[in-house]
Amino acid sequence: MILDLTMFINKYLSSARIAGLLALLSFFYYLWITVIRSSRNMKLSSVSPPEVAGALPILGHLLQLVGARPLFKVLAEMSDNYGPIFMVRIGMHPTLVVSSWEMAKGCFTTNDRFLAGRPSGASNKYLTFAMLAFTTYGPYWREIRKISTVHLLSHRRVELFKHVPELEIGNCMKHLHRRWMKSQNQNDTATGSVKVDMSQVFGELGLNVVLKLVAGKTIFFKNCNNHEYDSKDGDDGHNEEEEEGQKLHKTIIEFFELIGALVASDALPFLGWLDVDGKKKCMKRVAKDMDFIVPKWLEKHRHQRRRAALSNSAAGGSSNHDDAKDFMDVLISVLDGENDDLFFGYSRDTVIKATSLQMIAAASDTTSLTLTWALALLITNPTVLRKAQDELDTRVGKERNVKEHDINDLVYLQAIVKETLRMYPAAPLGATHEAIMDCNIGGYEVRAGTHLLVNLWKLHRDPRVWSNPSEFKPERFLPQLDGGSGGEAADLDFRGQDFEYLPFGSGRRMCPGIDFALQTVHMALARLLHAFDFDDDSAGLVIDMTEGSSITLPKLTPLEVYLRPRLSAKLY
Repeated sequence: MILDLTMFINKYLSSARIAGLLALLSFFYYLWITVIRSSRNMKLSSVSPPEVAGALPILGHLLQLVGARPLFKVLAEMSDNYGPIFMVRIGMHPTLVVSSWEMAKGCFTTNDRFLAGRPSGASNKYLTFAMLAFTTYGPYWREIRKISTVHLLSHRRVELFKHVPELEIGNCMKHLHRRWMKSQNQNDTATGSVKVDMSQVFGELGLNVVLKLVAGKTIFFKNCNNHEYDSKDGDDGHNEEEEEGQKLHKTIIEFFELIGALVASDALPFLGWLDVDGKKKCMKRVAKDMDFIVPKWLEKHRHQRRRAALSNSAAGGSSNHDDAKDFMDVLISVLDGENDDLFFGYSRDTVIKATSLQMIAAASDTTSLTLTWALALLITNPTVLRKAQDELDTRVGKERNVKEHDINDLVYLQAIVKETLRMYPAAPLGATHEAIMDCNIGGYEVRAGTHLLVNLWKLHRDPRVWSNPSEFKPERFLPQLDGGSGGEAADLDFRGQDFEYLPFGSGRRMCPGIDFALQTVHMALARLLHAFDFDDDSAGLVIDMTEGSSITLPKLTPLEVYLRPRLSAKLY
């Protein structure tokens, strides 16, 4: 939501050229807002939520919220003082912050429809145009959500494409093994192990999996089946396609940083005609970069479909959605079925491109971040790591690789993933909701237009629910018979009905990609822990667990580890 407004505020406060004009505009705008709010407050039968002290005219609580510390931690400290539901003012926007499961339940059950909106702002105009997760509640959102959940992300569709993550994860393991082999030949690392930036590896893996699912192409680890090392490890450097992939990965990181940033005109609407902080320019650039290659993919898919249609027609056959090779094929099949050129006011190409980009950006980033935090937690908790590898050796053995059907038997590994999502939810504040109607939450009146943030990071650390909430303890998710703590969280699930635990959100706007995310994370983590051992103390390497700031939850520093194979060479 907020990254760093210090530069903007300094400019805003120090610019003599526009100070007088802004002061005048601010005075009348603030006076108008105050009169409107006062007249509405007289009509409210219930009390308003407590508001954090120290709000400034116009700026609200911006000076208390900006800075180097992640926003979810700042809001968590405010919750300690003001309770599980309170108000902050982000510029001119009143924002409700919820930090307990009881208040979250009130938001996502009786008030779910009233809080299903999304704020309109610069990112919607320049960066997230027509994307499902950022589109406000209405007919377009309902239809594209239905298409996404039924045709793209349903359990059945994930099963149809389950070979894709398994194949790409296998290629990633081969890539890591070849990195290790090359390091042993060059003898330039710690004895018996190789230093690897796993943040980069997980980022490339996540992008590879989702690109294959969405567009039918891969970028990284492509040479792993050959006898030569990957191009990035050779003297020839990156090939053109890999460079394109690296640029796309970097662009996706920028994408999440920008949609998590507060644009000056979002906080202070009367500045809409200015780009004081330069973020609108950055959004336009990132949107252009993300949109550069997708039209080429779309045109290629349409060309291939025309050729296939001619072949099927000549053979007297037909096709359906299950014949689709990837998600873009599915979208074309579903959306091109009508004669109307527009889809709820959008061109069909715009909808296909926006939905494809949404899938690529969201799925690749959140998957790679979850894997990064999981491995970092395991390396800093070696007892848990050994238990996970012991389970793999018992259930799978060392004579074959992990298969998809093994995952159900790996209950401790599943508990590790659940505990990782508890401590480091991929989106610690979720996506911002907006009240589209007046509603009542916890006895407090919430007006239409109010923004809503659910602090999952704080909610997942509630000591009323979680014993030693800052401790990494996967056993809390195991029943007593499986070595768990006997009921603390054994019955909690992450599908939005247990409000003490909401890593994927809840209600009608919860993440629709749970099945895909879990399939990829479980398989990637299982294969990695089965295939490699990790030296946590090689060369004095220390794992820094500091969180970064974004709408998602990046690790501030890259996760660099020393690894070495633990299986026979034929299994890589």
